[in-house]
Amino acid sequence: MSSAQSPEFDAIIVGAGMSGLFQLYRLRELGLKVRVFESGTGVGGTWYWNRYPGARFDSESYSYGYSFSQELLEEWDWTEHFAPQPETLRYLNHVADKFDLRRDIQFRSKVTSAHWREETRSWEVTLEDGSRSTARFLITAVGPLSAFTMPRIEGIDSFAGQSCHTARWPHEPVSFEGKRVAVIGTGATGVQTIQEVAKTAKTLTVFQRTPNWCAPLHNRKIDAAEMARIRSDYPDIFRRCQETFACFLHTAEPRGTFEVTPAEREAFFEKLYGEPGFGIWVGNFNDILTSKDANALISDFVARKIRSRVRDPRVAEKLIPKNHGFGTRRVPLETRYYEVYNQPNVELVDLTETPIERVTPTGIRTSARDYDFDMIIYATGFDALTGAFDRVDIRGVGGERLKDKWAEGAETFVGMSVEGFPNMLMLLGPHTALGNIPRSIEYNVEWVTDLLRFMRDRGLTRIDARPEGVKAWMKTVQEVSAGLLSNDVNSWFTGVNTNVEGKQTRRISRYSGSAPAYRARCDEVAAAGYREMELG
Repeated sequence: MSSAQSPEFDAIIVGAGMSGLFQLYRLRELGLKVRVFESGTGVGGTWYWNRYPGARFDSESYSYGYSFSQELLEEWDWTEHFAPQPETLRYLNHVADKFDLRRDIQFRSKVTSAHWREETRSWEVTLEDGSRSTARFLITAVGPLSAFTMPRIEGIDSFAGQSCHTARWPHEPVSFEGKRVAVIGTGATGVQTIQEVAKTAKTLTVFQRTPNWCAPLHNRKIDAAEMARIRSDYPDIFRRCQETFACFLHTAEPRGTFEVTPAEREAFFEKLYGEPGFGIWVGNFNDILTSKDANALISDFVARKIRSRVRDPRVAEKLIPKNHGFGTRRVPLETRYYEVYNQPNVELVDLTETPIERVTPTGIRTSARDYDFDMIIYATGFDALTGAFDRVDIRGVGGERLKDKWAEGAETFVGMSVEGFPNMLMLLGPHTALGNIPRSIEYNVEWVTDLLRFMRDRGLTRIDARPEGVKAWMKTVQEVSAGLLSNDVNSWFTGVNTNVEGKQTRRISRYSGSAPAYRARCDEVAAAGYREMELG
């Protein structure tokens, strides 16, 4: 990969989470000179930053870990079906050590800008400390849910007690014993946090704007004998993940909601509600996410479960979503979450009735009253999919800013390339197949690696998406989302985030088709020698 002025590195990878680590491993195999810039002090990405109490997988552990190394599969034992954050972080540190990845990772290195230099066909990357590096390729491994958001509430900085966002949880232990604690937010992170805080806090006040449909996790320990069985089943486990719609172990029910009797339907819902993981969401009847009538039935079923688990009928009704149906937003998995609201030390505040007016030095003021707290926890989520890109000054051909190009919504070619931003490849960019994310990571890393091998072997130094390729892919993204009930719901699925300026307009911001169809399309591009892209 020669040019008039050779860059310092063949590739710079931004982020040392699951995708960054695996991409580094694969590019090393190609013999490329690679540097990873990571803003944290250690590897792990999502599992490094999100140390809040209760953080854990909602994909089965053995379907979530890497599959590329047989030796790694044979030596690592998962202790729970849905591993907690500390175990996952140990796993990723083990991976980094096993493959000696740290020697090419620069920690405490936050990327603030990346500018394309056409004259050298390279990227100039600047860190927060002002230091600069150049690379032929810029590979983003920033994750779809990494740019955390704080709510737009006056007075946040005035609070005199302890406060933090769940995505920036302290590294040292935090005790809730004897404390008056507030949690703002009841999304997936909020649900996990609330379950744990309620166990020991003197009082817990949950501030809820939008309730979510939650389903039981049904986690349990894995003993040595079961782990041995899982290990022998790995080939089948990963094969199933490759075949299913979203790479989970759960296979969608081929029947429709109304193709069975009411009694059979109720029994099927009960079966799914009693099983671990996302089966009730991604393994349900094939029309619950497209038919309003079918969705109304599963929503009513889960609503009845909530009412049966929460003693106070008024509280139960507040916990039942009224503005979206089951599965049309991301479904949090829980362990006795609803029972938390039966505890005398827990109070639920409905922000649609009494909104927060401001944070005060001693707590939170709503339209109804003042609350005093020792600790405020912000479980207010992320600026999903594009947020991590928006926070870096990325400039392509002619100095065009990526944030400006995506101002009306992201446009990509197969989710991994952006027209006008040559040699920038996104491992988990908008419009890639997500679902069980590590399975998508492994595929995308292999695709990027094969692309760079192809270019190296032919002496090519520049690749870009073509406008017609982007247009065709965005048409596909629109087509596969047609008919989904989630299109009418405000969520990160549709690019709406009330905590982020300019992201109140609903737009298709993710690929909603199947993972096998996504991989087949990307394979076509590779098999045709990447002729759908501009090579030089």
